[in-house]
Amino acid sequence: MPTNGLHQVLKIQFGLVNDTDRYLTAESFGFKVNASAPSLKRKQMWVLEPDPGQGTAVLLRSSHLGRYLSAEADGSVACEAERPGPDCRFLVLPQPDGRWVLQSEPHGRFFGGTEDRLSCFATAISPAELWTVHLAIHPQAHLLSVSRRRYVHLCPQEDEMAADGDMPWGVDALLTLIFQSRRYCLRSCDSRYLRSDGRLVREPESHACYTLEFKAGKLAFKDCDGRYLAPVGPAGTLKAGRNTRPGKDELFDLEESHPQVVLVAANRRYVSVRQGINVSANQDEELDHETFLMQIDQETKKCTFYSSTGGYWTLVTHGGIQATATQVSANTMFEVEWRGRRVALKASNGRYVCMKKNGQLAAISDFVGWGSPRGPHLTTWAEMVAAGVPTVPSPTGEDEEFVLKLINRPILVLRGLDGFVCHRRGSNQLDTNRSVYDVFHLSFSDGAYHIRGRGGGFWYTGSHGTVCSDGERAEDFLFEFRERGRLAIRARSGKYLRGGASGLLRADADVPAGVALWEY
Repeated sequence: MPTNGLHQVLKIQFGLVNDTDRYLTAESFGFKVNASAPSLKRKQMWVLEPDPGQGTAVLLRSSHLGRYLSAEADGSVACEAERPGPDCRFLVLPQPDGRWVLQSEPHGRFFGGTEDRLSCFATAISPAELWTVHLAIHPQAHLLSVSRRRYVHLCPQEDEMAADGDMPWGVDALLTLIFQSRRYCLRSCDSRYLRSDGRLVREPESHACYTLEFKAGKLAFKDCDGRYLAPVGPAGTLKAGRNTRPGKDELFDLEESHPQVVLVAANRRYVSVRQGINVSANQDEELDHETFLMQIDQETKKCTFYSSTGGYWTLVTHGGIQATATQVSANTMFEVEWRGRRVALKASNGRYVCMKKNGQLAAISDFVGWGSPRGPHLTTWAEMVAAGVPTVPSPTGEDEEFVLKLINRPILVLRGLDGFVCHRRGSNQLDTNRSVYDVFHLSFSDGAYHIRGRGGGFWYTGSHGTVCSDGERAEDFLFEFRERGRLAIRARSGKYLRGGASGLLRADADVPAGVALWEY
């Protein structure tokens, strides 16, 4: 394995930017490569893989083509190899400014160039052989200090960021990684930027911009004076220390941010684990015990709910739901049914989770919303009447339905298949194919969300389903968490928001799939 651990951190996708601010691109036609693209999209995404020969070399695979970059003895380069051969082996040589040099391992030459004049024939390193790494992950994530094993979060009382959280719980642990001018900024959940002296500022000034470096499979952030961010003192305050070389204290892991949610039952109380192992709707405020980490399985699309006390919701004897499981299993998986402003949860026994009279949750209902008579698997009152099933409306409402509220995205960045969602210049419409993104603000209203953009205007649907961003009044949008890291957004028309070839955001998709799914 590579001794520098680069393959560990870059299992995620990234782009490579040359000295003229153009991205390394893999073209389908002729499997050629160039450095002509001004932005990071699918053709510009790459993944590092370890060399199977257990050496220090790595392989550079195009995410777009699924093929490997190769360099021949005469310096010619291509991205045609379906299986890696000797010419696909490169050495990554990190430079003092954080950029990379790629050296062909079998031939010893350096890879670089401009536009469509790329080659791997240079015998010395010049600016043309220097590449900046642009991470292609969704920019909202959690940051974990390697040395302290604590998560970074915003401390509003102390007006600082600190690495002192056992878990990335709540909105304060959400960071947005901003890439600009080949450097990165760390933006807190309240839209401020971390300066190297530990202060939080409103604008990304020079002392709030960092060079990203990789060491031992981890990340390090170097400020403009050559010092590195690290947790300092007993409180773990995040600021640049004295070190000009990254040690263990200066290393961080970047972790995917899963949705954290609260659920409100028909009795208008929060689902909680505050009073023990039973999952019950018995609290009037939303704190850590009422917050659950929602993780979606990519294959089954079912989800788990993980509590702040360290246990997964699980189905137990007689249908009860307890937060006691330490590992994911069939009994910890729940199928989510999206029912407008409400959700229903079906457990592994095939029954729906409902709220009992004492507030405890149990998977004992055969259908949603009309008491609990045993009968055919029917979900609406009209269907049950037609089938002759006796129905008794619940006096407290739909005991099998819950309000599900996303709490760790007060600010929202959306990315589709073709790029990020961003305001269209000179218009009130929204583009869906941009390499840069705008940050939108969320507010919650009885199972729906209001989305505000630049200038405080609300999103709304206009003619032909076009989504506009300058509304004076809020319009309800429904969020459906359909896949791992991806949601669908439903407009009041019942249609889903989608991107398209024109790059315009429209509410005209019938199904929550493909271009109607958004990384968030």
